[in-house]
Amino acid sequence: MISNQILQNTIEGLKNITKVDLCVCDTDGKTLVTTMDEMDIAEETILNFAVSPADSQVVSGYQFFKVFDEHQLEYVLLSKSSTSDDVYMVGKIAVFQIQNLLVAYKERFDKDNFIKNLLLDNLLLVDIYNRAKKLHIETTARRVVFVIETKNEKDTNALETVRSMFSGRVRDFITAVDEKNIILVHEVKQGEGYEDLEKTAQVIVDMLNTEAMSQVHVAYGTIIGELKEVSRSFKEAKMALDVGKIFYSDQNVVAYSRLGIGRLIYQLPIPLCRMFIKEIFEGKSPDDFDDETLTTINKFFENSLNVSETSRQLYIHRNTLVYRLDKLQKTTGLDLRVFEDAITFKIALMVVKYMHYMENQDF
Repeated sequence: MISNQILQNTIEGLKNITKVDLCVCDTDGKTLVTTMDEMDIAEETILNFAVSPADSQVVSGYQFFKVFDEHQLEYVLLSKSSTSDDVYMVGKIAVFQIQNLLVAYKERFDKDNFIKNLLLDNLLLVDIYNRAKKLHIETTARRVVFVIETKNEKDTNALETVRSMFSGRVRDFITAVDEKNIILVHEVKQGEGYEDLEKTAQVIVDMLNTEAMSQVHVAYGTIIGELKEVSRSFKEAKMALDVGKIFYSDQNVVAYSRLGIGRLIYQLPIPLCRMFIKEIFEGKSPDDFDDETLTTINKFFENSLNVSETSRQLYIHRNTLVYRLDKLQKTTGLDLRVFEDAITFKIALMVVKYMHYMENQDF
């Protein structure tokens, strides 16, 4: 179904060109959109025309037309002008335009429905290729799925902004499968790679922040070469979005290909995580460390276990940092200056983050 806003824009554009007033009513005689200030036609008159066999008719100075969608009556169109003799011709042009819009929007709806089912893995392999052929969708193009999460549910401004950004790319598809996520199935041209995808994602974030005033997070999956694999790229993007919230909360753009250890931890069962933490910290938790210790640990990891650079950035003497690391070793049994112990400690911190996130999700 065409939106009333589209219908209104269409008849206003025709009026500006032809100076003929137009009005579109539904099959019950109720006015949907109009360019007329007043209209002295009863709903009953429109309803009587709708059930009559005539396709067009003059009633009380108005020219009536029927607008069909595949032989099904969709609208009743009225045209009127006090000066033009071309009311009938303009009315026929308006009918033609609206019927073409119905066809275009139906095809768009069919494609949207197909892409949604494709993303959710609701189609058999044979159905994917049969429907793609009917809808003229290329099956072997390189594609990737972006998931754009908005702060507010049903953010229509964000959705329209994304659509306008990619309006020139007719082989891209923009849809939504829930209240907060906008899905972009993006064709990746030959020669483009993940660096280009990162730039595209950053442009989306910047545009939505400025144009739609919407805070968003963007995640994307891996590039696939077959239409049937679109659902896999979508699942990867969804996982990247979730993992990003846990381990990379300071980043607005997260790529599945860069999730690293976080992707593995995200798939661990919580009981196993609790057992691991208990074994590493002997019943304690990183939550028990004071802020100074946690800051020291994080900065040490940021600087790739470099004692000199870490002490410089923390504005402390090298010996002070060594003292803190020695103290941590006595408490946990792990020496962060030793690579293997550092890896164990880093994973343990990430596991604790994951546990906290999952526990909060239960409420």
